[in-house]
Amino acid sequence: MALRHFITTQDYSRAEIDALLEQAAAFKRSPRGQQLAGKSIALLFFNPSMRTRTSFELGAFQLGGHAIVLAPGKDAWPIEFEVGSVMDGDTEEHIAEVARVLSRYVDLIAVRAFPKFQDWAVDRQDTVIKAFAQYATVPVINMETITHPCQELAHALALKEHLGDLQNKKYVLTWTYHPKPLNTAVANSALLIATKLGMDVTLLCPTPDYVLDERYMAFGRLNAEQNGGSLKVSHDIEEAYAGADVVYAKSWGALPFFGKWEQEKPIREAHKHFIVDEAKMALTHNGLFSHCLPLRRNIKATDAVMDSPACIAIDEAENRLHVQKAVMASLIGQG
Repeated sequence: MALRHFITTQDYSRAEIDALLEQAAAFKRSPRGQQLAGKSIALLFFNPSMRTRTSFELGAFQLGGHAIVLAPGKDAWPIEFEVGSVMDGDTEEHIAEVARVLSRYVDLIAVRAFPKFQDWAVDRQDTVIKAFAQYATVPVINMETITHPCQELAHALALKEHLGDLQNKKYVLTWTYHPKPLNTAVANSALLIATKLGMDVTLLCPTPDYVLDERYMAFGRLNAEQNGGSLKVSHDIEEAYAGADVVYAKSWGALPFFGKWEQEKPIREAHKHFIVDEAKMALTHNGLFSHCLPLRRNIKATDAVMDSPACIAIDEAENRLHVQKAVMASLIGQG
């Protein structure tokens, strides 16, 4: 049997996603277990983290396991990922050794590695986590690269808790202003999971330059077709919000301007009005609001929205702990 990784939910069927969410809900009701007793996970953070690190460490502990946290280039050697590289620069060891050695030590490997924001044609290859999956002999988990599948599951669990059946609920994934260009990972993932669950999804963004990579748009259309939902793109704020059951906010960089921040900045600055506020939420069908966090208040969403009963961002953040336990438990024992 081929080794199973958790790198993108697109590799998982609807039934498998539902099973993970059911297990996560069970862990939420009864947090402790022994599914990871005597087992260990290496958590490699190439980028900062608060919720991800805390929830994975605690999740492993609550299931009887042990987590080792590493920050390559800081408290561990810098890693080289290029095949055939002459390593005469800053990197000290190659992924071919790193992944295989860690696989001798631990039962799971989890990786967080953001894009470089220089060239989307390069970043979209997702080289770091794919290299770990290639060389590791234990399951590999994506803690956020160009997708964020753990956030997807936490978001989906929160939506199910508040809405029940998600079929054909109107779901608005809206771009919001941020003073810096950000990763498209959460937006990609929100699109994947909402369409996988049969929702009617509207991607709301300022201009066509902010439409997500065609790979994820194509996956979204396929998911919608297979699960009875729909996917469309809108640049009209009022039309998108009208009758929405869910508004999910995220800022992301325009792909044509990756590595060209000064060219994108004026476009971004002209669309600060995409902020999620009370007036926009009043257009919805008593809609829920959420965000993956961290969120800059009164930039992405107003205080009034964040502090309203409609905001389920804290529920979603809590659910990271439960869904990650479900993922770890499902993968353990393969290596």
